[in-house]
Amino acid sequence: MVNPQRILDDCGLLSASVVPVHGGDINQAYCVSGGGAKYFLKVNDAKLYPGMFEKEARGLAALHDKTGLVVPGILKVGNLDQQQYLVMEWMEPGKPATNFWENFGSLLAGLHRQKQEYFGWEEDNYIGSLPQVNTIADSWPLFFADCRIMPLVRRLFDENSFSKRDITTAEILCKKLDQLFPGEPPALLHGDLWSGNYMVAANGHAAVYDPAVYFGHREMDIGMTSLFGGFDQRFYTAYDEAFPLETGWRERLQLTQLYPLLVHALLFGGHYISNAKEVMTRYAWAP
Repeated sequence: MVNPQRILDDCGLLSASVVPVHGGDINQAYCVSGGGAKYFLKVNDAKLYPGMFEKEARGLAALHDKTGLVVPGILKVGNLDQQQYLVMEWMEPGKPATNFWENFGSLLAGLHRQKQEYFGWEEDNYIGSLPQVNTIADSWPLFFADCRIMPLVRRLFDENSFSKRDITTAEILCKKLDQLFPGEPPALLHGDLWSGNYMVAANGHAAVYDPAVYFGHREMDIGMTSLFGGFDQRFYTAYDEAFPLETGWRERLQLTQLYPLLVHALLFGGHYISNAKEVMTRYAWAP
């Protein structure tokens, strides 16, 4: 791993101090102090995850431009000695405001109103350490099937985690998607909005980071928020007041969680494999 001080020199932070902090499974991370400011530095292998931080920076920029949620600003993204790095604004934790959850829900609703004419994104990116395909499509069922469900199901089959019957179940499910999802225009999504990817910022409101952005069905973000817990009911109430969800959204929650379950099945195996199979079976074979 490259010496972080060399990266800081490359960024013009010549006299900054560096302290290691927790940065996830694939990154080395540091708190950088210098020039009267603090920054967050992430470093990983450019060969293993090509373009990861450039794509992350563009995703953060898209969120920063389109939402009132706190989003860290980018100082620099670059490569050095076969390592890639991202230097961004340091986010100081704060005490939650009394309306923290209401504000969070209404601001996410505002983000989801940022619509586009197509589903997908201008480039492929990452969700966690897994490449995320964002090929543009005209309909959500087509995009969800071709870019979210079937590629991961086939990979799980190739790794002997899924059977031929699981492939068949996934194909049947994909043929039913236009009946399962209500028709809505594409919305700008965070894409990986679980409890580990937000914090209480210094102003008492929500800060978000580590996005996997794309234009998709907005219920995908809602499903992710409830997959691993950590979001208060006031969040959902405020969201629904600001941008009412279509009837039956709670019954579709597990369907919107299928993609992250497949991601986790590939990355971690274990019970995520059986969980993904159960969700596919529920929606594929239900009358």
